[in-house]
Amino acid sequence: MENYQSSLDAAFHALADPTRRAVVSRLTKGPASVKELAEPFSMGLPAFMKHLGILEKDGLIRSEKVGRIRTCRVNTEGLAAAESWLAEQRRLWQARTDRLADYVETQMTRSIDDAD
Repeated sequence: MENYQSSLDAAFHALADPTRRAVVSRLTKGPASVKELAEPFSMGLPAFMKHLGILEKDGLIRSEKVGRIRTCRVNTEGLAAAESWLAEQRRLWQARTDRLADYVETQMTRSIDDAD
C-alpha cells in the first residue's frame, strides 16, 4: 500500500504543473524529441528540462538518447496509479449520484401519491 501511495503522490506531484500536464498530453499521441516538446513553451531549454526531469523522476515519462537527440515517451505504468485512483473516485461519486437520483425519484413519487 505504501508503494501505491508513493506512486500516486509522485504522479499527482508531476501532474500538478500545467506545463508537465501538456507534455504528458502531447506524449500520449506518441514519442517526441525534447526539441519538439519544448517548442510550444515560452521558456528556456534549461527550465523545460527541469520539467522533463520531474516527469521522468516521478515515473510518468521515459527518455532515451540516440546520438544528439533525446526522445521522450509516456510511461503508462507510471500513470496507472493516478488512473486507478481517479477511476475509484469516479465509481464512488457515480454511486452517490445514483443513490441521490433514486432518493429524489422516490420523494417525487411520494409527493405525487400524497397529492392524489
